Amino acid sequence: MKRLSVLSVILVSSLIVTGCNSNNEGNDGNISDEGNEAGENNITSIGEDDAEIELSFWLFGANYDSLVEEYVENNPEISINIQQIDMADHHNNLFTSLSAGSGAPDMAAIEVSEIDSYKNAEDQFINLYDLGAAYIEDDYLDWVWDIGSSVDGDFLFGIPTDIGPTVMYYRTDVFEEAGLPTDPDEVEELIQTWEDYGDAAQTILDETGKAMSDNPEMVYNAKRDQAPEQYFNEDDELIIETSPYVKQAYFDTVDWIEKGYIKNLGMWTPEWGSGMQEGNYATLLGPAWMRDTIKENAPDETNWRIAQMPEGAGNWGGSWVTIPAQTEHPEEAYEFLTWLLAPEQQLRSFEERGMFPSTPSVYDNSDFVNTTDDFYGGQNVGEIFAEAALDVEHVYKGPYYGDVNAEIVNGLDNVYDGADPDEEWDDITTRVEQRISR
Repeated sequence: MKRLSVLSVILVSSLIVTGCNSNNEGNDGNISDEGNEAGENNITSIGEDDAEIELSFWLFGANYDSLVEEYVENNPEISINIQQIDMADHHNNLFTSLSAGSGAPDMAAIEVSEIDSYKNAEDQFINLYDLGAAYIEDDYLDWVWDIGSSVDGDFLFGIPTDIGPTVMYYRTDVFEEAGLPTDPDEVEELIQTWEDYGDAAQTILDETGKAMSDNPEMVYNAKRDQAPEQYFNEDDELIIETSPYVKQAYFDTVDWIEKGYIKNLGMWTPEWGSGMQEGNYATLLGPAWMRDTIKENAPDETNWRIAQMPEGAGNWGGSWVTIPAQTEHPEEAYEFLTWLLAPEQQLRSFEERGMFPSTPSVYDNSDFVNTTDDFYGGQNVGEIFAEAALDVEHVYKGPYYGDVNAEIVNGLDNVYDGADPDEEWDDITTRVEQRISR
């Protein structure tokens, strides 16, 4: 089977999930879909009409316009056309153009849950090591760089954008009502392990009648992302029945559903958002980009704070900008990307738009270190998320990651609605096998 055929088989399945399943991990934020309706194709042309070189840049939501304007002002021979579209259509369009052998952009972002799906198609991309990327590797977190590389490390698909290290957002009023500490340092001391988290959940349920978490998906995600392996090994073999980690995360989540520790407020629903305002649950286990989601849904609240995740952070979100092999301007595209995603510009993207940097040198920058957020009681959010980011380990996701994840999340919803957990797990494994064997 040729590489392009491998790409086709893998991506047809994953794109069906991305486009049709609201629980898919593709809805990760970071390079987000804000401001893009499904199917809406926004194109912004930046630069002189008579520029010698015209580059096309496909994104899904991240607003780099001001930085692009600065770049073309200093490089007037370059103009850049930015295409913004929702994430599902973005990856569909990229897949279509690669399969057709024409129509691909000079630069394209690929989201974290999608990038492993492209790793059997090296001939469709420029190896960025051939353009000198080894010289900038040390600017980025090791685990982030590894995600954008081939399994053997010889091929670099993309340069990292922002990331989504996970933390525990919590409500001080609910903790206080339950007689628990509310100061972030004291909360981290109280909840160091998942057993501690469960103990606190029981106390909160007993004393306040409220749940500890918003929905099963968020709890499952947090535990899954701490595992050293998830759904596939690096040979792309499905391992959910032989590896203990994912199954344990599933049954731990089931246990807390049965104990009443978890509500079932679907992500992005009005009920989920209003729960942030009303304090219907005590914690939200989510990524750095969820910081603004909470603020938008509960603008008048003063009780949200941030602590580190029990037993270590995971990552939820981020993208890598690739250079498809169809480009006629690989050097110019690479030069632009290395500037756009360099530490200096990542700091600016964080300051202006909250995009958390994948470049650790930024974490020591005084402007970053002094970043506080009044909504979270003046906490130093930069340092909190940096601590989490430095704790993350690279985990291979595999080409059918979205398919498997969607079935497990759907299974947890079924358990919440009364399905037998053991029977549902068996059904999950059956559905997964059927899905990835199409």
